[in-house]
This record gives sequence, structure tokens and C-alpha cells, in this order.
Amino acid sequence: MGRSLKKGPYVDEVLYRKVMHARDAGSTMPIKVWNRACTIVPEFVGQNFDVHNGKVFIRVYVTEDMVGHRLGEFSPTRNFRTHTTREVRK
Repeated sequence: MGRSLKKGPYVDEVLYRKVMHARDAGSTMPIKVWNRACTIVPEFVGQNFDVHNGKVFIRVYVTEDMVGHRLGEFSPTRNFRTHTTREVRK
């Protein structure tokens, strides 16, 4: 279920200020983010983020197609290896 339209998108205020400060300074350094639930807004486009997946930080470069999604969607928490192979019975 989505968030109420009356409330608007959830954007962490501290993260938003960090992005605005980095944009004004022209910095390309990635911003470390632990808040995976934060919605990507148009001001984040062109910015690098290091999103924590519970173990390591994964680098995410935000493009226009990502606006409206959450930061956590681009930092998977589970790594699928492969299915186990079955032995061929004869």
C-alpha cells in the first residue's frame, strides 16, 4: 500500500539538505545513506549515493527514471546464487 497523497512523498530532511549542499558545492562525492525508505525526488537526479543494504554500501547513481522510487529498491539485500543442480538418474 502506498503513502497517502495528503502526506506527500517521504523524504528525509537531513538527506535532502546534504544533497542541496553537495549540489551547491558542485561535489561529486557519494552521500552515505542508511535510510532506504527515502523517496527519490527530482533534486536527487545526477547525484551518487552509497545505500546500505545491511552489510555493505552499494553505489547508486540516480537518473530521471528513478524519480518516485525508493533508494532501497536499487540496493538489493539478498544475493541469489543459483539453484542446486539435480543429479541425472539412469
